[in-house]
Amino acid sequence: MSTATDHSVATPAGGSFLFAPALPAETFTPEDFSDEQSQVRTTAERFMDAEVLPRVAEYEEKEPGLARDLIVKAGELGLLSILVPEKYDGLELDLTSQLVVAESVGRYASYSTTYGAHCGIGTLPLVLFGTEEQKKKYLPRLVTGEWMAAYCLSEPEAGSDALAVRTRAVLSADGKHYVLSGQKMWISNGGWADFFTVFAKIDGEKFSAFLVERGWEGVRPGAEEHKMGIHGSSTTALYLDEVQVPVENLLGEVGRGHVIAFNILNLGRLKLGASCVGGLKEVLGETIRYAKQRKAFGQAIAEFGAIQHKIAETAIRLYAAESLVYRTGGMIDARLKGVSWERAEAAEKTLAAVEEYAVECSIAKVWSSEALDYGVDEGVQVHGGYGFHADYMVERCYRDSRVNRIFEGTNEINRLLTTAILGKRAAQARLALRDAVGVMMQHAIAGGEDPIPTSGEEVLAAEEEKLSRAKKVGLYVTGVAFGAFGDKLSEQQEVASAMADIAIEIYAADSALLRARKLNASRHGDQAVEMTRVLADRCLQRCAAAGRLVIAAGLDGEKLTNSAKLLNNLADTAPLNVVAVRRRIALRLIASERYVV
Repeated sequence: MSTATDHSVATPAGGSFLFAPALPAETFTPEDFSDEQSQVRTTAERFMDAEVLPRVAEYEEKEPGLARDLIVKAGELGLLSILVPEKYDGLELDLTSQLVVAESVGRYASYSTTYGAHCGIGTLPLVLFGTEEQKKKYLPRLVTGEWMAAYCLSEPEAGSDALAVRTRAVLSADGKHYVLSGQKMWISNGGWADFFTVFAKIDGEKFSAFLVERGWEGVRPGAEEHKMGIHGSSTTALYLDEVQVPVENLLGEVGRGHVIAFNILNLGRLKLGASCVGGLKEVLGETIRYAKQRKAFGQAIAEFGAIQHKIAETAIRLYAAESLVYRTGGMIDARLKGVSWERAEAAEKTLAAVEEYAVECSIAKVWSSEALDYGVDEGVQVHGGYGFHADYMVERCYRDSRVNRIFEGTNEINRLLTTAILGKRAAQARLALRDAVGVMMQHAIAGGEDPIPTSGEEVLAAEEEKLSRAKKVGLYVTGVAFGAFGDKLSEQQEVASAMADIAIEIYAADSALLRARKLNASRHGDQAVEMTRVLADRCLQRCAAAGRLVIAAGLDGEKLTNSAKLLNNLADTAPLNVVAVRRRIALRLIASERYVV
């Protein structure tokens, strides 16, 4: 595996951002891209500019053969094989290189869906769980685009509850085949794919995965679904009518399909975050250009404070998304230093590295998809009536964006997962969260040594103080929730979601602060510093608001009153003049006519 990422990057325990300090020099940011990663970005951007974006109108109409043609062209450039081992005709690069491509391709959502379904969830199960024979048979066809891939997990009655699938697999009497019967739904690339990873229950009980070829008897894609957005992508049902799957096409182990499904979703969430970053950059640039040329009351609407607020706020959320996506990818890559696909343990180590940062992957998906939703919504608003017209790109982007909060597990599921994973790891002593909570609770009751000291640096000192306070809120609220609900916390979905919101806000602001400090050290960080100021200010406010929800749900009487006072004290800081800060951010963006850091 390539190790292009700078591996001085620290690899703390997943979730430790909630209480443990991190150093800017040990945090990976987009400014740290290697020459190899920058070259991959250039290749992907040129491909999008030359081959994909000029044909958006045709792609939206699903011109016959166009999707396959563009996938084949991507394969010729190596864009389908970033994470595929060299011995199967892949490039065997690092995860950050794949995120860079996902971001570039994310500029057009329908093609991004086609691409991601093929080389992400369509190909990676085979890479990570396939046998040597399976990989040799199928991967060379997939990395060239000769065959297109799809991932078949969802069913009419099994969406977020993936383990509730009804598709059945029964071993034939001669032991040579598994006979699959059932229906899959919402299959991206369903109408085009030649190769399907299908999840089914053997004998109705053992959740397992199978590699299925389109040409086999009994495999039938359904009609194209009529969707709100991503019109150019293929989405169909897949019908399986007593399909005879050779036993050698069982993927992984019998009854261990959940290991495949959930690990692939972790990677998919991080990559989706990167694609949302690419989509938001495209929309922001279009919105700025329109605001500069549109006149109202004798001046460009880009000169109005209300419009500048929308432009700046979109960029601020984008900056956080970009920072946390690549921070996460950098940590995973650093854990994979020296891993070679020539050795048998490569897949196991890759899975372990990704699983370690499952919380961060979920956060990347939630924050980035919601940032994109904000940006496209405000982009339509800046365009006014024209934003509602199909002749303008922003109308399509608005429709296309909405599915990202559903893809790869809904944002609601990812919020619940975030809290559940953190709680489980704390209970297992895999994450020192309970110790940090204990110190914070003791500090809250009796005072004493600050459980989260600041670095003492002058630049962004006020923002670091706000982030430190937000982390204290998070630890205190976690202690209250653990005490009030114990093992029943997962049943309190509103509380668990609010706790996840605290973690999400902290990871976003923390990633932004680390990157801004790094940029400021190189004297190119004015924009990053100002965006971080807004993020840190909002982080504390939102963490305090979420904290009040949690303590009110778990406490009453005098205990609630005292806890509310403590939270109010933690959140009591001097207000930031966000109007002035956003205006300065917006003016830099307007001058550049694009996203700049």
